[in-house]
Amino acid sequence: MPGQNPDDIAIIGWSISPMERHTGKTEAQLLLEVVTGAVEDAGITRREVDFTCAGSCDYVAGQAFSFVQNIDAVGAWPPKRDSHVEMDGAWALYEAWIRLQLGDIDVACAMGSGRSSTADPALIYPMEMDPFYLAPLGADAMSFAALQARALLDSGKVTERQMAEIAARTRRDAKESPYAQVKGDFDADALLREDYVRSPLRKHDLPPITDGACAMVIARADKAKELCPNPVWITGFDHYAELHYPGMRDLRESRSTTLAAKAAGIGEGAVEVAEIQAAFTHEEPLLVEALGLGADTVVNPSGGPLAANPIMATGLIRIAEAARQIRDNGKHRTLGHSTSGPCLQQNLVCILEGN
Repeated sequence: MPGQNPDDIAIIGWSISPMERHTGKTEAQLLLEVVTGAVEDAGITRREVDFTCAGSCDYVAGQAFSFVQNIDAVGAWPPKRDSHVEMDGAWALYEAWIRLQLGDIDVACAMGSGRSSTADPALIYPMEMDPFYLAPLGADAMSFAALQARALLDSGKVTERQMAEIAARTRRDAKESPYAQVKGDFDADALLREDYVRSPLRKHDLPPITDGACAMVIARADKAKELCPNPVWITGFDHYAELHYPGMRDLRESRSTTLAAKAAGIGEGAVEVAEIQAAFTHEEPLLVEALGLGADTVVNPSGGPLAANPIMATGLIRIAEAARQIRDNGKHRTLGHSTSGPCLQQNLVCILEGN
């Protein structure tokens, strides 16, 4: 049973910002709100947080070492052990989880933030590519996603109708979420009549440009049980990366997702809800297969990234939404997934359980 070992770690609070096409707030202001919300949700103060780790991207912010100013959201006093990852906040949570296992501190806060509206993503994303061979091509996330979607379509693993139905379902489910940016009722037939944005992807196959942030507080077992009547236990956590070059991978599968899921212990019980970072419609069936999810698993009831996609916070939000299913909706075992790099290059899986 989770929580019996002093090294067990649980989520005890979180906060998600409103998801907007463009916010007038800085990243530090966005983070100030969610960090404040997360520590309040955990029933603690900033003084009780021993370690912080943030996930963000200098390319998105348009300023080198932009994460330094975001430390203002944490508070300069008392001094904190602090770290930063140039990745989604899900990886910041992973680092905080590892840090707590050293045993000398009890509480950590992880966060992720991004303002995608500050520039054109088509110009930003090529900067993460290999600077000699891929970046000069100017290929962005949408181009690589279209390449992968075509591989799946040609292999018969997915159809354009399935992709349209995924878009309609997720955005319909998002009507129940206070954090969704794009939501409503859509007809798959009508969606399929729309023009391609980048063949074979239409507008409904793409995530919205989103500004937003998320913060999460985790604690070691004894502290978690002291502070929280219903902690959400992290019972498995791992991530794997594949080759950076899409041309050297089979884009019809995601081996790193499968490896991360197995390492996290996905096969040790049924997963009732999975919140996966499928930012493009074709990614959902690919990831569901790679994770080995059964037909009974509910996928992205929050709407997922197709409803709101704040770069560098989307993955952490998936874990927060998976935790919400346990704390607020009475589920027993859920999963949060995050991805990074072209064509699902690197994948992270977090397994959560209730008491």
